[in-house]
Amino acid sequence: MDIAIPIFDRITALDAVGPYEVLSRLPGATVSFVAAEPGPKRTENGMLALQADRALSELPSPEVIVVPGGFGTRALVTDEAMLDWIRHAHEHSTWTTSVCTGALLLAAAGILDGLRATTHWLQYDLLRRYGVTPVAERIVREGKIITAAGVSAGIDMALMLAAEIAGPELAHGIQLGIEYDPEPPFPGGLPATAPPEIVELVRARADELA
Repeated sequence: MDIAIPIFDRITALDAVGPYEVLSRLPGATVSFVAAEPGPKRTENGMLALQADRALSELPSPEVIVVPGGFGTRALVTDEAMLDWIRHAHEHSTWTTSVCTGALLLAAAGILDGLRATTHWLQYDLLRRYGVTPVAERIVREGKIITAAGVSAGIDMALMLAAEIAGPELAHGIQLGIEYDPEPPFPGGLPATAPPEIVELVRARADELA
Protein backbone atom coordinates (compact mmCIF):
# COMPACT_ATOMS: atom_id res chain seq x y z
CA MET A 1 0.00 0.00 0.00
CA ASP A 2 1.44 3.36 -1.08
CA ILE A 3 0.77 6.26 1.28
CA ALA A 4 1.81 9.68 0.01
CA ILE A 5 2.39 12.72 2.19
CA PRO A 6 3.07 15.81 0.05
CA ILE A 7 5.39 18.24 1.79
CA PHE A 8 6.46 21.80 1.07
CA ASP A 9 8.31 24.75 2.53
CA ARG A 10 6.71 26.30 5.63
CA ILE A 11 5.06 23.02 6.58
CA THR A 12 3.99 22.25 10.16
CA ALA A 13 6.15 19.22 10.95
CA LEU A 14 3.74 17.35 13.24
CA ASP A 15 1.00 17.51 10.58
CA ALA A 16 3.12 15.15 8.49
CA VAL A 17 5.19 13.30 11.09
CA GLY A 18 2.27 12.45 13.41
CA PRO A 19 0.35 10.52 10.73
CA TYR A 20 3.63 9.05 9.45
CA GLU A 21 4.39 7.55 12.86
CA VAL A 22 1.01 5.81 12.86
CA LEU A 23 0.59 4.81 9.22
CA SER A 24 4.16 3.60 8.74
CA ARG A 25 3.35 0.83 11.22
CA LEU A 26 0.62 -0.66 9.03
CA PRO A 27 1.63 -4.03 7.55
CA GLY A 28 2.67 -3.68 3.92
CA ALA A 29 2.55 0.12 3.96
CA THR A 30 5.14 2.30 2.27
CA VAL A 31 4.93 5.93 3.35
CA SER A 32 6.60 8.45 1.03
CA PHE A 33 7.17 12.14 1.50
CA VAL A 34 6.66 13.66 -1.94
CA ALA A 35 7.05 17.15 -3.39
CA ALA A 36 7.12 18.94 -6.72
CA GLU A 37 10.90 18.46 -6.55
CA PRO A 38 12.65 16.03 -4.20
CA GLY A 39 14.78 17.55 -1.48
CA PRO A 40 14.50 19.18 1.93
CA LYS A 41 11.45 21.27 2.80
CA ARG A 42 11.80 23.51 5.83
CA THR A 43 9.21 24.13 8.50
CA GLU A 44 7.56 27.50 8.99
CA ASN A 45 10.16 28.67 11.49
CA GLY A 46 13.04 27.32 9.39
CA MET A 47 14.46 25.22 12.24
CA LEU A 48 13.69 21.78 10.80
CA ALA A 49 13.74 20.20 7.35
CA LEU A 50 11.77 17.19 6.17
CA GLN A 51 13.12 15.29 3.18
CA ALA A 52 10.98 14.61 0.12
CA ASP A 53 12.49 11.48 -1.42
CA ARG A 54 10.16 11.29 -4.41
CA ALA A 55 8.63 13.75 -6.86
CA LEU A 56 4.86 14.07 -7.11
CA SER A 57 5.09 12.65 -10.63
CA GLU A 58 6.72 9.46 -9.32
CA LEU A 59 3.69 8.60 -7.20
CA PRO A 60 0.60 9.77 -9.09
CA SER A 61 -1.91 7.25 -7.71
CA PRO A 62 -1.27 6.31 -4.07
CA GLU A 63 -3.91 4.38 -2.17
CA VAL A 64 -3.80 6.90 0.67
CA ILE A 65 -3.11 10.65 0.56
CA VAL A 66 -2.34 12.68 3.69
CA VAL A 67 -2.12 16.42 2.96
CA PRO A 68 -0.51 18.25 5.89
CA GLY A 69 -0.84 21.94 6.71
CA GLY A 70 1.29 24.86 7.70
CA PHE A 71 1.68 28.44 6.57
CA GLY A 72 3.08 27.16 3.27
CA THR A 73 -0.38 26.07 2.19
CA ARG A 74 -1.29 29.71 1.50
CA ALA A 75 1.01 29.82 -1.54
CA LEU A 76 -0.05 26.37 -2.72
CA VAL A 77 -3.78 27.12 -3.03
CA THR A 78 -2.94 28.60 -6.46
CA ASP A 79 -0.19 26.11 -7.35
CA GLU A 80 -1.68 24.09 -10.21
CA ALA A 81 1.05 21.44 -10.12
CA MET A 82 0.15 20.56 -6.54
CA LEU A 83 -3.60 20.92 -7.07
CA ASP A 84 -3.55 18.77 -10.22
CA TRP A 85 -1.63 16.08 -8.37
CA ILE A 86 -4.17 16.14 -5.54
CA ARG A 87 -7.08 15.92 -8.00
CA HIS A 88 -5.58 12.99 -9.90
CA ALA A 89 -4.49 11.18 -6.76
CA HIS A 90 -7.94 11.62 -5.24
CA GLU A 91 -9.60 10.08 -8.30
CA HIS A 92 -7.64 6.88 -7.71
CA SER A 93 -7.23 6.86 -3.93
CA THR A 94 -8.93 4.64 -1.40
CA TRP A 95 -8.60 7.38 1.21
CA THR A 96 -7.96 11.11 0.83
CA THR A 97 -7.13 12.90 4.07
CA SER A 98 -5.81 16.19 5.40
CA VAL A 99 -4.47 17.62 8.61
CA CYS A 100 -4.93 21.22 9.74
CA THR A 101 -4.72 23.67 6.79
CA GLY A 102 -4.05 20.82 4.42
CA ALA A 103 -7.84 20.98 4.06
CA LEU A 104 -7.39 24.30 2.22
CA LEU A 105 -5.50 22.45 -0.52
CA LEU A 106 -8.24 19.83 -0.80
CA ALA A 107 -10.75 22.67 -1.01
CA ALA A 108 -8.74 24.60 -3.60
CA ALA A 109 -8.54 21.41 -5.68
CA GLY A 110 -12.35 21.21 -5.65
CA ILE A 111 -12.46 18.00 -3.65
CA LEU A 112 -14.47 19.43 -0.75
CA ASP A 113 -17.12 21.25 -2.81
CA GLY A 114 -20.39 21.26 -0.87
CA LEU A 115 -19.00 19.02 1.88
CA ARG A 116 -18.39 19.38 5.60
CA ALA A 117 -14.76 19.55 6.69
CA THR A 118 -12.54 20.71 9.49
CA THR A 119 -9.21 22.51 9.69
CA HIS A 120 -7.34 24.63 12.22
CA TRP A 121 -9.85 26.82 14.08
CA LEU A 122 -8.15 30.00 12.84
CA GLN A 123 -8.92 29.11 9.22
CA TYR A 124 -12.63 28.28 9.20
CA ASP A 125 -13.40 31.45 7.22
CA LEU A 126 -10.87 30.55 4.52
CA LEU A 127 -12.40 27.11 4.19
CA ARG A 128 -15.85 28.62 3.88
CA ARG A 129 -14.72 30.75 0.92
CA TYR A 130 -14.23 27.56 -1.09
CA GLY A 131 -17.84 26.51 -0.64
CA VAL A 132 -17.03 24.15 2.21
CA THR A 133 -18.97 23.98 5.48
CA PRO A 134 -16.45 24.28 8.34
CA VAL A 135 -17.19 22.01 11.28
CA ALA A 136 -15.69 22.53 14.73
CA GLU A 137 -14.91 18.84 15.20
CA ARG A 138 -11.59 17.08 15.62
CA ILE A 139 -12.20 14.68 12.73
CA VAL A 140 -14.79 14.91 9.95
CA ARG A 141 -15.45 12.06 7.53
CA GLU A 142 -17.26 12.46 4.22
CA GLY A 143 -17.11 9.13 2.39
CA LYS A 144 -13.47 8.38 1.63
CA ILE A 145 -12.42 11.91 2.62
CA ILE A 146 -11.25 12.52 6.18
CA THR A 147 -10.21 15.95 7.43
CA ALA A 148 -8.54 16.53 10.79
CA ALA A 149 -8.42 19.74 12.80
CA GLY A 150 -5.20 21.43 13.89
CA VAL A 151 -1.80 19.73 14.13
CA SER A 152 -2.16 17.11 16.89
CA ALA A 153 -5.51 15.96 15.47
CA GLY A 154 -3.55 14.29 12.68
CA ILE A 155 -2.53 11.52 15.07
CA ASP A 156 -6.16 10.83 15.96
CA MET A 157 -7.10 10.86 12.28
CA ALA A 158 -4.31 8.44 11.40
CA LEU A 159 -5.38 6.03 14.15
CA MET A 160 -8.96 6.17 12.86
CA LEU A 161 -7.66 5.51 9.34
CA ALA A 162 -5.50 2.63 10.58
CA ALA A 163 -8.59 1.05 12.11
CA GLU A 164 -10.47 1.39 8.81
CA ILE A 165 -7.60 -0.16 6.86
CA ALA A 166 -6.36 -2.88 9.19
CA GLY A 167 -8.96 -3.22 11.93
CA PRO A 168 -9.42 -1.70 15.38
CA GLU A 169 -7.22 -4.24 17.18
CA LEU A 170 -4.14 -3.39 15.14
CA ALA A 171 -4.88 0.34 15.35
CA HIS A 172 -5.19 0.04 19.12
CA GLY A 173 -1.87 -1.79 19.16
CA ILE A 174 -0.26 1.06 17.22
CA GLN A 175 -1.70 3.54 19.71
CA LEU A 176 -0.22 1.55 22.57
CA GLY A 177 3.09 1.11 20.74
CA ILE A 178 3.55 4.86 20.37
CA GLU A 179 2.16 5.34 23.90
CA TYR A 180 -0.39 7.83 22.69
CA ASP A 181 -2.31 8.64 25.87
CA PRO A 182 -2.20 12.43 26.04
CA GLU A 183 -2.56 14.29 29.33
CA PRO A 184 -2.02 17.96 28.40
CA PRO A 185 -0.77 20.19 31.23
CA PHE A 186 -3.34 22.89 30.49
CA PRO A 187 -7.11 22.71 29.91
CA GLY A 188 -8.41 24.56 26.91
CA GLY A 189 -6.94 23.19 23.71
CA LEU A 190 -9.84 24.77 21.83
CA PRO A 191 -10.77 28.46 21.50
CA ALA A 192 -14.11 27.76 23.17
CA THR A 193 -12.40 26.47 26.33
CA ALA A 194 -9.16 28.48 26.44
CA PRO A 195 -8.92 31.83 28.27
CA PRO A 196 -9.59 34.79 25.93
CA GLU A 197 -6.09 36.22 26.45
CA ILE A 198 -4.55 32.92 25.29
CA VAL A 199 -6.77 32.86 22.20
CA GLU A 200 -5.65 36.39 21.31
CA LEU A 201 -2.01 35.45 21.91
CA VAL A 202 -2.31 32.61 19.41
CA ARG A 203 -4.08 34.83 16.89
CA ALA A 204 -1.33 37.45 17.14
CA ARG A 205 1.40 34.86 16.72
CA ALA A 206 -0.34 33.41 13.66
CA ASP A 207 -0.59 36.89 12.13
CA GLU A 208 3.17 37.35 12.62
CA LEU A 209 3.95 34.11 10.81
CA ALA A 210 1.46 34.48 7.97
